[in-house]
Amino acid sequence: MRYAQGGGLTDERRAFRERLRLEAAERFGHGDETAVIAHDLRVSIRSVQRWRKAWSQGGPRALASKGPASLPLLSDELFAVLERELLKGPVAHGWPDQTWTLSRIRTLIGRRFHKSYTVQGVAALVKRHGWSCQVPARRAIERDEAAVAGWVKETWPQVEGPWRRSTPGSSSRTRPASR
Repeated sequence: MRYAQGGGLTDERRAFRERLRLEAAERFGHGDETAVIAHDLRVSIRSVQRWRKAWSQGGPRALASKGPASLPLLSDELFAVLERELLKGPVAHGWPDQTWTLSRIRTLIGRRFHKSYTVQGVAALVKRHGWSCQVPARRAIERDEAAVAGWVKETWPQVEGPWRRSTPGSSSRTRPASR
């Protein structure tokens, strides 16, 4: 099952699910029907069936949370180290430009921590820690901002031409006929 936050359940959500399972176990002992339990706890009938089977084989302890399905490869402490490395920039780590890509971050994690991530795993990792994708603006090296601003202010209004005022029944997107 996929979760919206890009990983497994949070600790709070896992504890909530465990409380539901233990409440269901109580009701199994009272002999309640599966469909009634599912309706009252607002879960699927199939989940209650799985819980009932586990409860019948191992009692309430079989319904206790076993923790997260998998632990992240990089702990919060190691991610803090990675963050410091990322702030140094790609050039400090041997790349020719100042653009961090997911594959470069993946390589850095492998070099620095000897851990293997997929590109998608790196994307989830950095997103989980509040980083976002940034696409650099592609600008020509020769670009002259003052000349561009002047052109937009002076030349473009002349090229654009006057717009006809909107009147009821007319489209505001039409220009006057060419003279």
